[in-house]
Amino acid sequence: MKTVELSPEVSFGGGKLCVIAGPCVIESPDLCMEVARGAKEICDSLGLGYVFKASFDKANRTSVGSFRGLGIGRGLEILGAVKQELGVPVLTDVHETWQVEPAAEVVDILQVPAFLCRQTDLLIACGQSGRVVNVKKGQFLAPHDMINVVRKVESTGNTSILLTERGASFGYNQLIADMTAIPEMQATGYPVVFDATHSVQRPGGEGTFSGGNRQHIAVLTRSAVAAGAERQTQPGLDDMLTAAPGERGEAAGRARRAGDLAIHAAPEFALVAEHLEGLADPLQRQPGLAEGLDDCGLDESDERDDRS
Repeated sequence: MKTVELSPEVSFGGGKLCVIAGPCVIESPDLCMEVARGAKEICDSLGLGYVFKASFDKANRTSVGSFRGLGIGRGLEILGAVKQELGVPVLTDVHETWQVEPAAEVVDILQVPAFLCRQTDLLIACGQSGRVVNVKKGQFLAPHDMINVVRKVESTGNTSILLTERGASFGYNQLIADMTAIPEMQATGYPVVFDATHSVQRPGGEGTFSGGNRQHIAVLTRSAVAAGAERQTQPGLDDMLTAAPGERGEAAGRARRAGDLAIHAAPEFALVAEHLEGLADPLQRQPGLAEGLDDCGLDESDERDDRS
């Protein structure tokens, strides 16, 4: 498995658990700094690597009235400030090829959204930037088909690649998280990230915005670590606040959530992070449960007929 290293504290595929977390979209510099500082403190206290994530533009909102962000100029300025002040790597989405060059001047990881994971020009532009490229698997794509995505990025000579599992479409307005996707994508030779909050999303499930089942975030996060996701997960802190993660169209709602973030999301994020830290010792250095019970330190004597 290739190791993608961003700093001595943050590497993917190197055996240390890392967390990518932040607001889904950039709303203000104060909110981004508050979230990044709080998440970093939690991760540092647990010995977890940390990458700050926020988007300058969410171009695939359900409704034309939904808040999209502050735009590329102001957004990159804020991301650069977080990176400089806190010394953490930063990640953002790019949706079009022209966004890649200016974003790559600021961020450490360029993320290709799931809906765009097959867009050849975008993948090649990201690869040519020389930055780490994180490609989120489309909800419509089989895990083993991500090898074709990988080959597009590799064609540029860039092998600093991450792949993200974020759920698969299951009927209308519903996703399921198939943990076998993790070893399937690891077969490409690259680290796999698990996006816990978007995996519980209900795309467009509330009519003009997306809903979600936030109560499942923690259990899916633990499951992904156990299944061998390169010991990373990607919770969006704002997605921990309500039962409808994702799109927030009302300015008043955004302001309320900004105020609630430190009060409500931080403790919940800390709890999830503690669960990950607790799993790290027994599981993180194992290839994953998919490779057999022996890899988890179990043998036939541990299997009991009366186990329920």
